[in-house]
Amino acid sequence: MSKNGNTLGILGLGNRSTLFYIHALNTEFNKIEKDYNTFPFILYNTNFNLINPYLPDTFEKLLPQLSEYIHYMEKLPINRLLIPNITIHEALDKLDISLPLLHPLTLSINYLKKNNINQVVVFGSKYTMTSTYISNYFSSEGIRVNSPLQKDIEFIDALRQKIYSNSETAIDLDNYTKLLEKYSKQALVLIACTELSILNMPTEGLDLARLQIKEAIATFKRI
Repeated sequence: MSKNGNTLGILGLGNRSTLFYIHALNTEFNKIEKDYNTFPFILYNTNFNLINPYLPDTFEKLLPQLSEYIHYMEKLPINRLLIPNITIHEALDKLDISLPLLHPLTLSINYLKKNNINQVVVFGSKYTMTSTYISNYFSSEGIRVNSPLQKDIEFIDALRQKIYSNSETAIDLDNYTKLLEKYSKQALVLIACTELSILNMPTEGLDLARLQIKEAIATFKRI
């Protein structure tokens, strides 16, 4: 199969998060191109239930399934990959992938260094907020990573799960807004969870999913 010089490949992972990425890509692209333009991509949808039970770090089960999906996508007429799940990139880092990956942590480091920001606080899944994956990734670039208080970690993780099941409430969102305001006074808030990105809450923070989307469109325009 011949390669298309400018087509993004998206691995479908979970209904709400994948649809969020697709909608955001089309919306942002249309703002630029106007009329009825939509963003060109190829979606390879998966049964997320084959992956989700092994997230974030049951790698012996997760990597073979992920590798199968990636190898299939490498045969498609695409020239770069977008994976609509922030946490799964720790597993992807362990695979040999021939296509350029719109990696949220690489993109965020570029942003932080460009803007002379050397400290962040992470909002994400409980695993993301307590593991060393992001902090180790950033420390080599001189960027300090902080976590919320334990009670706030529990709330954010519970909210993330509610968003995944479409069961978040107005009270949940109000409490989350207050947390964003609280931690934004301490450091730049890094939104490192697609479910939290879906909320699109007003914040001065850095949303990793939206960084991926911005880069997908910028890359399309550059090629």
